[in-house]
Amino acid sequence: MKVNSITLIKEGGAKVYEKFAELLDKTNKTAYQVSKDTGIGQNIFSNWKAGRSNPKADKLKILADYFGVSIEYFLE
Repeated sequence: MKVNSITLIKEGGAKVYEKFAELLDKTNKTAYQVSKDTGIGQNIFSNWKAGRSNPKADKLKILADYFGVSIEYFLE
């Protein structure tokens, strides 16, 4: 059961990063630009991409507002 929980957390961060990457492509932004504009550290994006951490609600809210999407967009 413990392994499944860890896997779910890793998949969650990676899936959110996929959505984030789609928004980067659509808006012609880089992770660096978004980091600078939002104050979210680039290391956080890297951790999501690698599946090392799961996004927190406050970061998702900042990104949702920045890109003009709902928080649910990242969770679909």
